[in-house]
Amino acid sequence: MRMNTDALVLKVTDTGESDRLVTLLTSEYGVLRAFANRAKKINSRMHGATQSLCYADFSVYKSRDSYIIDDAVAKEVFFGLRDNIEKLALAQYFCALAVELVPEMEPSREYLRVILNSMHLLETERRSNDFLKAVTELKFMALSGFMPDLTECPRCGNDPQGEMYFNIADGCIYCKSCGGGERINSTVLAAMRHVCSNPIERMYSFSLPKQDEVRFAKVCEKFLLSQTGKRFKALDFYKSLFQ
Repeated sequence: MRMNTDALVLKVTDTGESDRLVTLLTSEYGVLRAFANRAKKINSRMHGATQSLCYADFSVYKSRDSYIIDDAVAKEVFFGLRDNIEKLALAQYFCALAVELVPEMEPSREYLRVILNSMHLLETERRSNDFLKAVTELKFMALSGFMPDLTECPRCGNDPQGEMYFNIADGCIYCKSCGGGERINSTVLAAMRHVCSNPIERMYSFSLPKQDEVRFAKVCEKFLLSQTGKRFKALDFYKSLFQ
């Protein structure tokens, strides 16, 4: 079986003297792990296209017990992310989220679009790191079946106004009277609703005051970590850069 797909290289592991095991986020087949023979060699036509964070067109076939990449043509290499340790670390965290949350052998075009858009905005510095991290985390959670309930307070049924609480464990909002969770306000709630309800091409089209952006980022990260029950080394490294 041969498969042709566009994909982002999430992770690269060297195998032997000249080969690579490449983890791909594909548009058609979800997360896919495939060997690229002789791709480490500088004169290999697949050398550049099988590097981490490269977006490329791939030709992959199934051998007896593994997938093999027999051609790869780079489309975008995101050079601007490699020149800044903070950008690179955040992009690698996005890749780690994809490895954890994207299903294997299922169409995953929306996941791929999210991570490519976020990496483009990160590279061009059109939005802040905090903003892009939060938007990517929350949209990945929504796509993965962890959509938070942001409609009304589940205890009293009211639409919260002003100061309110987002319950990380339950993934819902409580009004100030009912309480319970991370304190947010209507601006942060509007941002969360915007990301969850809008298509990918529109989900970045808002801005927040700095203090609300910080709260938005904190809540989205806590929600993701609570719901997945995972610890991401890439996130730990990214956060260590600011300590």
